[in-house]
Amino acid sequence: MNALWKADLGGCSNPAPVSARDSVVLDRVSKVYAGRGSAVEVAALDSVSFGVARGSILGVIGRSGAGKSTLIRLLSGLERPTAGTVSVDGIDFSALDESGLRKARRSIGLIFQNFNLLSSRTAFGNVALPLEIAGWPKREIKTRVDTLLERVGLSDKRDRYTAELSGGQKQRVGIARALAAGPKVLLSDEATSALDPETTRQILTLLGHIRKELDLTIVLVTHEMSVVRAIADDVVVLDSGRIVESGPTFDIFAHPRQPTTIALVSTASGTALPADLLQQLQGDPIRGGRAVIRVVFSGPQAGEPVLSRLTQLLSADINIIAGHVDSVAERPFGILVVAVPVRQASVAAAVAALGRLGLSAEILGYVP
Repeated sequence: MNALWKADLGGCSNPAPVSARDSVVLDRVSKVYAGRGSAVEVAALDSVSFGVARGSILGVIGRSGAGKSTLIRLLSGLERPTAGTVSVDGIDFSALDESGLRKARRSIGLIFQNFNLLSSRTAFGNVALPLEIAGWPKREIKTRVDTLLERVGLSDKRDRYTAELSGGQKQRVGIARALAAGPKVLLSDEATSALDPETTRQILTLLGHIRKELDLTIVLVTHEMSVVRAIADDVVVLDSGRIVESGPTFDIFAHPRQPTTIALVSTASGTALPADLLQQLQGDPIRGGRAVIRVVFSGPQAGEPVLSRLTQLLSADINIIAGHVDSVAERPFGILVVAVPVRQASVAAAVAALGRLGLSAEILGYVP
């Protein structure tokens, strides 16, 4: 179930129209903040548009300062856009007054990086809090909270205070609290960045189960490409407040086009070029040098002997610079970066031959 796009990506993608099935829609949204101590304004988001299909998981990725925090505040109704509209579950948040906005926010659940739990309350008390504020009867609160704690695997921690819980357990309480009022959309604001890798995996698995059980739409805002790779159906890449690339997660990992995306994917997959090699990289062939080639293999090709085929095609020794084999969106996926002696005709022919074999290959540049 893929998100559908309506975005000005400067020719970087092929966006589809926003659909009536979309649970979250941003239409040409901009957010401008007044600069401190001067008249200079700062555009945190600049004409951002996308739709998220109901029941899907969207990953929003970007470096620090890309506009992710502003985006999550707009989606949650904590701030209003300077221009454009933000709609959740068919309701235009931008057009609501404060009273209407408070009611509409009940359709959104939020989970945070630092959990935001009350230390004076038990796990039960933290999950019960939004229901108490909404005026639920005590008996209904008890039933609802006990059900949610069981769903996140914390029934035995019901009466424990937050100081007695591990980081992963605190985040499970945070997820249960976010689900308390029965939201249609769950927003995750760097929810796993404070957790160790194993706990992160467990939390992402839990979110995946919850999405299927409750037919939730989830928006994951993160700087961790590995999180997006593990769970998201689709990805939006933000850079300086604009969408620079978007599409299905597998496509973004297998065929990143923009420099920001390439850098993020390379870092997550462990195939980033070493710094010293990167400094030497040139656009034109170097006499006696080597061509640096990036080969992407996926699906049936993931199990093929790529390296031996490349060696045969080039009839030359090959140096492996970086490599990684994993799965993205439950599909086998791998990247191999190699350096081969420069013989322009043979290198170009090898790249073309790999393409005919169903592999994606490109010359990244040349080094001495």
